Amino acid sequence: MNALHGKKIFDALETFRIELPSWGFANTGTRFGKFIQPAAATTTEEKFGDAGQVHLLTGVCPTVALHVLWDFPDGVDSADDIKKSSERYRVLPGSINPNLFQDQGYKYGSFGNPDPGIRQRAFQHTKESIEIARRLNSRDISMWFADGSNYPGTANIRQRKQWFKELLKESHGELSSGQRLLIEYKPFEPAFYHTDIADWGMAMLLARAAGPQAKVLVDTGHHYAAQNIEQIVAWLLSEEMLGGFHFNDRRYADDDLTMGSIDPYQVFRIFHEIRYFEWETGKPADIAYMIDQSHNLKGKIEAMIQTVTVAQELFSKAALVDGRELAVAQTKCDLIRAESLLQDAFATDVRPAIQEWRDSKGLPKNPMEAFRQSGYLEGITKERAARNLRSVSSYA
Repeated sequence: MNALHGKKIFDALETFRIELPSWGFANTGTRFGKFIQPAAATTTEEKFGDAGQVHLLTGVCPTVALHVLWDFPDGVDSADDIKKSSERYRVLPGSINPNLFQDQGYKYGSFGNPDPGIRQRAFQHTKESIEIARRLNSRDISMWFADGSNYPGTANIRQRKQWFKELLKESHGELSSGQRLLIEYKPFEPAFYHTDIADWGMAMLLARAAGPQAKVLVDTGHHYAAQNIEQIVAWLLSEEMLGGFHFNDRRYADDDLTMGSIDPYQVFRIFHEIRYFEWETGKPADIAYMIDQSHNLKGKIEAMIQTVTVAQELFSKAALVDGRELAVAQTKCDLIRAESLLQDAFATDVRPAIQEWRDSKGLPKNPMEAFRQSGYLEGITKERAARNLRSVSSYA
């Protein structure tokens, strides 16, 4: 790796930021039960504290995504408590995530529910979430819906689509000028016959119907096996509709595994499409990167640090692809040369350059080792163990 490569990596890392999910620090469950970790966060303040540790060691995670209901027990009135935690632990509130799937009233859907009272209730919750975001100076409101049906003939698919269009447009009308509505999609689960927003095309059509401040949110786990996610990314970029990412990895479907643990080359290819778009257009892509993973077995904080460092490595590798040389190879249909440009970049060991970047920022060269030596984990384990044991529950 030469000096030019080092500069490309340095410049890429200067702009790369990743949001941490508050729920990723708490005890989360599988469909069958919950595996308790004694060091897991038991309050929103503790989530901020753990996120602050990750940011302190990596320097690239300045915001925390928050879930309404989970992190705002008193709704809008909880915003002041969030501000205090933010100031104390030096990480800012990030995207606000409405909860339109947990309440019993959403058994048959939220925005797509046949009951107009439930649809209005879902809209009011979204409206409140937008107000929370406004009070916390949060730009993005991330919309994920569990709406769908499990059996043929049990739902009017076209009518539900119309309800979604109407309510998303109303929600868009509540946004301030700097806010965005990010619409996520998922092919299945918990709806196993049809899901109301099942793929990127549906999400894009609904975002366009909602208004110009609505974009598509891509979760890398929300795709069928072997689906070409980087092609989806390329299309959304060309349509100026890509608003954000939820990063995780999967072996089968939405497995919530740590990023790059199964297919790091896929994540590299996604980053490459973004970098190539930026080279072609000469402007940065306005994309919010966020981790969305359920760490049931790995330590919560360690899994976050691992994900962030892997993301930095893959993003740095993508920065090494020479856009000009690739464009020439593509024009000449030089298949071997074009593919080799990606393969060579992916094979490059970028860790020394990343360590130099960290050193220039006064950050530890090895964030994971620094965390393990800090004593933080031992401290929170002792402090939280008893509370976590009392939170054992089962879904059976």
